[in-house]
Amino acid sequence: MTPASLSEALRTALTDAVADGTFVLDAGDIPSVVHVERPRQREHGDWATNIAMQLAKLAGVAPRVFAAELARRLAEVPGVGAVDVAGPGFLNIRLDAAAAGELARSIVEGGAEFGRGDLLAGEAVNLEFVSANPTGPIHIGGVRWAAVGDSLARIMQAAGATVAREYYFNDHGGQIDRFARSLLAAGRGQDAPEDGYGGAYIAEIADQVLAGAAAAGQPDPRTLADDEAQEAFRAAGVELMFAEIRKSLHEFGVDFDVYFHENSLHESGAVDRAIARLRELGRIYEADGATWLRTIDLGDDKDRVIIKADGEAAYIAADLAYYLDKRERGFDRIIIMLGADHHGYVGRMMAMCAAFGDKPGTNLEILIGQMVNLLKDGQPVRMSKRAGTVVTIDDLVDAVGVDAARYALARSSANSMLDIDLDLLTKATNENPVFYVQYAHARTTNVARNAAQLGVQRADGFDASLLDHPAESVLIGSLSEFPRVVAQAAELREPHRVARYLEELAGSYHKWYDQCRVAPFGDEQVTDVHRTRLWLNDATRQVLANGLGLLGVSAPERM
Repeated sequence: MTPASLSEALRTALTDAVADGTFVLDAGDIPSVVHVERPRQREHGDWATNIAMQLAKLAGVAPRVFAAELARRLAEVPGVGAVDVAGPGFLNIRLDAAAAGELARSIVEGGAEFGRGDLLAGEAVNLEFVSANPTGPIHIGGVRWAAVGDSLARIMQAAGATVAREYYFNDHGGQIDRFARSLLAAGRGQDAPEDGYGGAYIAEIADQVLAGAAAAGQPDPRTLADDEAQEAFRAAGVELMFAEIRKSLHEFGVDFDVYFHENSLHESGAVDRAIARLRELGRIYEADGATWLRTIDLGDDKDRVIIKADGEAAYIAADLAYYLDKRERGFDRIIIMLGADHHGYVGRMMAMCAAFGDKPGTNLEILIGQMVNLLKDGQPVRMSKRAGTVVTIDDLVDAVGVDAARYALARSSANSMLDIDLDLLTKATNENPVFYVQYAHARTTNVARNAAQLGVQRADGFDASLLDHPAESVLIGSLSEFPRVVAQAAELREPHRVARYLEELAGSYHKWYDQCRVAPFGDEQVTDVHRTRLWLNDATRQVLANGLGLLGVSAPERM
């Protein structure tokens, strides 16, 4: 019996009690999903619910009386062993060993589909993350969003949503000009401009621009007039830098469905179309020679200039056009991940959403991520040999590998500061969380391999009632939580919940491994106990693999 089936049994008991007049409630009073959770103390049972306390007052019945009637009805459900009323009206539910253990077979047979659901079915989600400027390698803050964003996309897809991963390629504006001037200076052997970019990568990109021009039989860009030379280095340099960014992300396990160029918004007339739409909605006015968006009445701290008095588009003009473009592409939910330095940006973006007649928080969500600090030998790591001033995605991967990097970045709430101990992530010990979880998966594989060599085969028998050891009850309970954790992580946009769950599951498995043998010992004959435990072992392996897959982390078979 799964939490979902128990929840449905509770709802059926409530519906029946209303139908026969035992409880006087409206049909709408009964929740579509009756929430059940694991008791803090295992001796209280397998599951608990406070539904009686929620509905008793509406029914005009004392909570314990309501709970007692619900307990009587639930106890008649096959697979339910006992139901106790506790405290002011809690229900503590204990399942039969057979009903609980049946989950092991369900998981194995469900395979990669176990844990997937339909919470977000029908939602078309555009998830924009990383979107680093193509002026240098991705720094550690962007790497955090790469890990968290890709994990969130996987988790939301597992909850039934259609998700498009999108990278906003900012190839328009002053930072691109500074990048081009920096490349030109490097190509001519000059010092970087005062407001330019430094680091060895600038010289490398400049050399590639020169080599590409020579290979194509084009004039040496350095010999052109300054404006032409700068444009030559800009055009080729931005493409080279962005190709490097895409390569680094791909090697990190992150690929985007859409790479959207900011420049296209200005060239295609999208900005003008967005302004026209807002004008139709009565949100545009002219003042002081400029074009303004009225947002102060929508929660913004002031109205916003869209087109300056000199005719130049303000930065928010592209935001307006980009948001409208996404909505016109059919996305009903747009999620944008931004760094902590963009916190002040949220109000104007939500006002922009409302200006189009959409609902902030529903059609547009903005997630803010906090800073990441890397530590080595107890000291902060602040410099990259190649980038000069920041630690990059390649620095982190070179130090600890893709799996450790992705897991470490995804296992904490993105809204909290994060310290990553590089020394810890390279240790093959239980202190290292990614090792701890991956080792549990490798151990399940090893157990299955050894069992097969000794003649233990799942196909030869399964008796769920034999899974009655306390450690098995705990492990089964942990496994049953996986679908709920995935749904909650999707709903709250918090991938770290999956990582923390996997660590708890790994702990339950390691304890079970120490107390319950799958393979026969010595001359012991193979029995259904061994076979059924192999089902439970393999169910754990499946859930660990499914969970690691949601985080973009491998599930090794040997370590």
